Amino acid sequence: MQQSWIAGQTAAFNSTVSGYIDEGTSYLKLKQTNEQLVAQNKQLMEQLYGKQQGNYPVFRKVHDTVGGGQIYTFVDGDIVYNSINRKDNYFTINRGRLQGVGPKMGVIAPKGIAGIVVNTTDNYALVQSVLSTNKIKINAALKKSGYFGTLSWRGENSRLMHLSDIPKYVPLKVGDTVVTDGKSAIFPQGIMIGRVAGYEVDTKTGFWDISVELSETMGNISKIYVVKNLKKAEVRKIEDTLKAAMERDD
Repeated sequence: MQQSWIAGQTAAFNSTVSGYIDEGTSYLKLKQTNEQLVAQNKQLMEQLYGKQQGNYPVFRKVHDTVGGGQIYTFVDGDIVYNSINRKDNYFTINRGRLQGVGPKMGVIAPKGIAGIVVNTTDNYALVQSVLSTNKIKINAALKKSGYFGTLSWRGENSRLMHLSDIPKYVPLKVGDTVVTDGKSAIFPQGIMIGRVAGYEVDTKTGFWDISVELSETMGNISKIYVVKNLKKAEVRKIEDTLKAAMERDD
């Protein structure tokens, strides 16, 4: 009887351990699959958004490390802290200086833009969320017409931002796609932002005041990609020549 009881307990124990092993194996497989998807997504973004745009030729040196017209690369990471209910919101990511992340780099999530890096340590970065009033402005465009303006948050709703500076003669309809316009060194052209949720003429400016429903739910993101502009220093250098010329004129 005792041997039978021991055999039963042993069988039950082995079954339980086997279950744990199966669950552990499934978890490892799921984690591996997720990591593969992240890598594939990063590679796809570099193919879609990272290259030089346009049909004109790209002139480059033989030893140009950028090469092939590549402008942007992406560093994947995770959010370890996030806020959405303040006037100016931030989130922290587990990527920093040692991973090549620096201030004024754009941050995007799988479904759309998320924020801009403001500070870093060796392995972490503080990111200013797009949900920040008067602290962050995004160059955005209506995908269909190409007209661009300024995207900002008014602190009213974590799902809505506002696009301004679009002339009222530009045709609009609810559901139109809004994307980054690429006219800054932070975000590539064509990154998803959201869709037009409503619009009216701003009586003070005479331009459209467009409500944009974000494609990304800012309170529910975990995976992010930091945008690295490989030619940012070059762009800044040519812009500095303009500033110097204006100072001489003054």
